[in-house]
Amino acid sequence: MSVPNPRSIIIDTDPGQDDAVAILLALSVREALRVEAITAVAGNVPVAQTTANVVRICDLAGDTTVPVHRGAETPLLVPLHTAEFVCGPDGLAGGDFAAPSREPTPGNAVEAIVSILRAAPDGGVTVCALGPLTNIALAIRLAPDILPKIASIVFMGGAMNLGNITPAAEFNVFADPHAAAIVLGCGRPMVMMGLHMTLQAIATHEAIAAFAATGTATARTINGMLTRPRPGGLGSVGHPMHDPCVIAWLLWPDLFGGRDCHVQVETSEGPLRGRTTIDWHGRLRLPANVHVVDTVDAPTLFDRIFARLAALP
Repeated sequence: MSVPNPRSIIIDTDPGQDDAVAILLALSVREALRVEAITAVAGNVPVAQTTANVVRICDLAGDTTVPVHRGAETPLLVPLHTAEFVCGPDGLAGGDFAAPSREPTPGNAVEAIVSILRAAPDGGVTVCALGPLTNIALAIRLAPDILPKIASIVFMGGAMNLGNITPAAEFNVFADPHAAAIVLGCGRPMVMMGLHMTLQAIATHEAIAAFAATGTATARTINGMLTRPRPGGLGSVGHPMHDPCVIAWLLWPDLFGGRDCHVQVETSEGPLRGRTTIDWHGRLRLPANVHVVDTVDAPTLFDRIFARLAALP
């Protein structure tokens, strides 16, 4: 892969096994992506653990230079809801990661996002959001002058017609619906990798085993995370790779299909909290605010992802 200038990105994340694969993918394509910072948010596990996890993932990739900032400890208005029941006590069950080699970079994640964007040219940075959108919403509300600097916000979150934490809602949007509403209303280009699409991105047991056979430390770690026992029979066919779709979209947009839609987030408490209402057929006649991805060529996606990850230690 060769591009004249790498695209500048910020990764905002709450690792999570699939977050880990997404971060490793981004760090494996330095000729295409320049990771300005990785900012941690509470989500799958509390923020102290997600921050340590980011450092552990960077260590695995052999990267000790990317700034890693600790961010929001709680959602904007609702109590913190975590997902250790899926990800394990440290969020990275099955990975057998070493302890982090360094402390996080000084400075809060929200301050770091604002600083990086203010220093960038207009449209100079793509924000890649892999977890609840708390940090990004806070940055937008505290410093609305950063908005022109954002090329786009590509996020994993939301769902069309189904949820995974409640019948109506996907976890990342459910975890902080008010933040999601702020971000979706910010007026910048948005790309949504929702559950309806990412559940098509299944890493099969055969693909995982073939990658594990490369024998690298990265391959062993990913194999452990993606083949771990999961509750409720999850993973019987393979492991969904929700968050790597965000990074893959930047690298290989030809593998995805979708359309521009108006998307709203339900912020009230009750059974519909966190629901993303996607006006797929334009019935509301409101301006589109999100490019909603709904298809992916999964076999080619995983061929390309594992080929890139094979270059890591």
